Amino acid sequence: MSGGSPMSRRRMLALTALVSAGLAGCGTNDRTTVRLASGEDGGFYYAFARLLAAAAADTDSLRIEPVQTAGSQQNLRMVADGEVETALALADSASDFGGRVVALGRVYENYLQLAVRTDGPIDEVADLRGRRVNLGAAGSGAAVTGQRLLTTAGLDPTADVVVEHRPLREAAQRLTDGAIDALLWAGGVPTAALAVPDPLRLIDLGALAAPMRERYGPVYDRVAIPADAYPGSPAVHTIGVANLLLAAANLPDETAAAIVDLLVRHADALVPAEAAGTQFLDGRFLIGTGTVPLHPGAAQVYRRWHG
Repeated sequence: MSGGSPMSRRRMLALTALVSAGLAGCGTNDRTTVRLASGEDGGFYYAFARLLAAAAADTDSLRIEPVQTAGSQQNLRMVADGEVETALALADSASDFGGRVVALGRVYENYLQLAVRTDGPIDEVADLRGRRVNLGAAGSGAAVTGQRLLTTAGLDPTADVVVEHRPLREAAQRLTDGAIDALLWAGGVPTAALAVPDPLRLIDLGALAAPMRERYGPVYDRVAIPADAYPGSPAVHTIGVANLLLAAANLPDETAAAIVDLLVRHADALVPAEAAGTQFLDGRFLIGTGTVPLHPGAAQVYRRWHG
């Protein structure tokens, strides 16, 4: 029988495709890919996300893909809208998304860092009246916290200061060049993009921690940035805000559990080397996510570890 009908050829092509796919699949890795909305390159969020991805790379079941973003607010929107499966966010940016966002753990502390030029006249937040200040990139947690910081210091963010929202590296360059008078960054210590103590220095924010707690709730703590955290810089107090690793509520329990297991097992390896001494990640405190409920898969792991 010579040749074949068009139908038989289509069948043969379909069969060939199926066999090829089956052979290719034999050597593939069936790891689940989880996208993690992190932050700007050069910031602690992105560094942490890369370390978590490296830890996941040593597993047979999980792959974590860091996604660069502007920060907390954008991250929350992305995970709530299903653009990513997980996200990092400041605790004070986390809000009600109708049960779409839950917590995997409290991962570490963020430090508010208000930087000004070393040779400038600004010594406290109130001195920013009439000045130009960058309150984090649009979509960052600093954009929210910065408004609260200014208000607590007695300034009207819409009238008493000129507010910009630019990425960290651009804002740091504008501050160095004198195009702006201050920038607020919420991140780890040290942050490489901040040239402290020369030509920039940090303003002590410690006196505003208690008023911030009274006004906006217990997510704010008075914390210390030790001397030489930026080599050659003096110690200052500032305001700490917990960072949460969040997930979509519909993330499968086994995937959530696998991520939390990484957090618990590799805690010491998930703090960037440059932040050693000012940051830590301890399995005992991961469960402290405040008002944001834990993902059921995360809760299972914590029960297994803590009883």
